[in-house]
Amino acid sequence: MADFWGAVMSNYELVASTQPRELSRAIQQGIPPALRGMTWQLMSASKDQDLETVYSSLLKETSPHEKSIGRDLSRTFPKHEYFQDSEGAGQENLFNVVKAYSLYDEEVGYTQGLQFIVGPLLLNMPDEEAFCVLVRLMKSYDLRSHYTPNMPGLQLRLFQFDRLVEELLPGVFMHLLRQGVKSSMYASQWFLTLFGYRFPLELVSCVFDLVFAEGVEAIFRFSIAILKRNEEKICELEFEHLIEYLKNGLFEAYAPDFDDPSPEPLYKADEFVREALQVKITPLMLDQFGDEWENLCRQQNAHTAEIETLRKANAQLSAQVRGLEASLAQINQEHCDLVRQVVMAKLEREELEDELVKYKIAFADLSHKQESEGAQARLSQDRSGRGSIST
Repeated sequence: MADFWGAVMSNYELVASTQPRELSRAIQQGIPPALRGMTWQLMSASKDQDLETVYSSLLKETSPHEKSIGRDLSRTFPKHEYFQDSEGAGQENLFNVVKAYSLYDEEVGYTQGLQFIVGPLLLNMPDEEAFCVLVRLMKSYDLRSHYTPNMPGLQLRLFQFDRLVEELLPGVFMHLLRQGVKSSMYASQWFLTLFGYRFPLELVSCVFDLVFAEGVEAIFRFSIAILKRNEEKICELEFEHLIEYLKNGLFEAYAPDFDDPSPEPLYKADEFVREALQVKITPLMLDQFGDEWENLCRQQNAHTAEIETLRKANAQLSAQVRGLEASLAQINQEHCDLVRQVVMAKLEREELEDELVKYKIAFADLSHKQESEGAQARLSQDRSGRGSIST
């Protein structure tokens, strides 16, 4: 096996083209730790002198995410001695690579989780090489779509994961469904960090081996395998304890044996890989689930577009209603003004009629008085006339 890995290091492309099965089998059995960093670079074809130069120049720039990156450094593999010292090379290199990438890919910038991708790389290669591998993972392996706005790649893979659990582990699927546990509550971190968050590094390194060899889809194998390993325990737990176990307890199924005589017992990475390789997931299954996701997204987009159309129509109708209400209020005001004017006109008319009646009465009184006075005057004249005749 040493001769084989020597040949791989000497001419990876030749071995990959002439002995693909032997290479795949050797990777599945575990890449020797001393060769892991170089093998990852060979598998990802990440060697790029120009990109290393870009990295060096980016280190001289300032990123708007530096405070956030610095805050999260101490939370990245805090138990590993390489990352424990806040002033040590581990945290410095971690900061540099993540900061440089936040400048290199401004759309992604910095998202919590990136440091758990970078950490295992730095344990196996210098920081400038780790940066180049990170760029390849993000672009060629489509890890980038896990971090871009709305995380389309992560949403797709969580949907595919749900469908795989439904197909391959129906008992677990139904129990999680009954408990109201969604994959986004526990599995998002698996895809965002390639199991780097919480899981022991010996398990994470094996995950990286298969990811570089098969693509990010290898995460599905490990995800199904670890759920299957813990199926009995999962189906016993209820919501709160179930969430906690799914986040922090699953990997203990691969914990070292109590009687392991090693001074620093390691988790059973070989069992983890073996069980993952036994999970039968075909590209056809993933493509089918991907098509289902696209159809679902189209339906949701159509529904969203319909809702948006209705919202705009409702806004227009609301504006029209407000306009009509304003017109009605104006008409009501005008109506009130007209009613007021009519009432005032009636009052004025009644007042005028009263005045007229008064004038008529006064006129009648005056006429009657004048007639009385005229009659008296004529009577007096008649008396005077008769007196003169008598004399």
